[in-house]
Amino acid sequence: MSHSDDLLWGAVGDLSRFAALLTMAELGLADHLAHGPLDTGELARRCHAHAPSLRRVLRQLASMDVVCPAGPDTYELTAKGAAVRSDVPDSVRSSIRMLGEEGFWYAMGMLPATVRDGSSAFVKRYGHLYDHLAKNPTSSSIFDDYMTRRARPLTEGLAKRYDFPATATMVDVAGGKGHILATVLHANPQMRGILFDLEHVTGHAAATLAAAGLSDRAEVVSGDFFASVPAGGDVYLLASVLHNWDDEDAVKILRNVRQAMNPDGRVLVLEVVLPDDEAPHLGKDIDLRMLAIFNGGTERSRAEYAAVLGQAELKLSDIIELGSGASLIEAVPR
Repeated sequence: MSHSDDLLWGAVGDLSRFAALLTMAELGLADHLAHGPLDTGELARRCHAHAPSLRRVLRQLASMDVVCPAGPDTYELTAKGAAVRSDVPDSVRSSIRMLGEEGFWYAMGMLPATVRDGSSAFVKRYGHLYDHLAKNPTSSSIFDDYMTRRARPLTEGLAKRYDFPATATMVDVAGGKGHILATVLHANPQMRGILFDLEHVTGHAAATLAAAGLSDRAEVVSGDFFASVPAGGDVYLLASVLHNWDDEDAVKILRNVRQAMNPDGRVLVLEVVLPDDEAPHLGKDIDLRMLAIFNGGTERSRAEYAAVLGQAELKLSDIIELGSGASLIEAVPR
């Protein structure tokens, strides 16, 4: 078998391997095995599973080195498998569960239909992602945990690697629950912040900022960034925002930011920046998810970000790599 055949058949096999990981994450197998080996019957009892079916999944997981045999019909967690525990700092459990969530799973399976007509099969069936999550509290909770864990290393990288103006006011546009703003304000004790998001989100954000002891330096404002954003900021952050929208909508958001910002302000866009070559890259994986789940959602290259920024009278001035495949794009008024 040629190397190219190995790659193709490996990709085919990845579906089964991911399904085994998804089962591990959904049933909480890593949490049950966290304190020592269990035989299949006892593990099935604890996670309310059918033992003969679970045994077959464990066999696949053992081939992936996330569990290993520890006796007759008994398995224990490996160092690699410990990352699927829900209580470890770098847990991947919520990421696996989110990608296997009913709507996400459907979206990826229907990617051929999406590509045929250029319209997301997910949107046709479930509506906009955030409407789907609002109707499904369990999925919403998984998504929130996934986004929080995914954002943590990027947020720490942003706070450590970017030189914020000492007394600036930062407006976190679509700032969610406020974790990024809280991290930046803690790292820059003279800065002030405004978190801006939709009304149903801002209540959670106020609670996060209060719990972080930042109520005196952080304001929470609700609204729609397609209409306007809070004026008078020195730094405007858009973290994982623009990739949800096509170029036309991205430019609308950026124009509203450009209109609101102080004359010497700056815009920070935290996103994946696609490479210009054909090498494997995390952004290319994420881009297919964006294609599947959003109408118009897309990852962009440096040149593509420069173009949408330019249409909003902004100039790309720097790109800082933050790790984990993400970058911080800095733009200033033209």
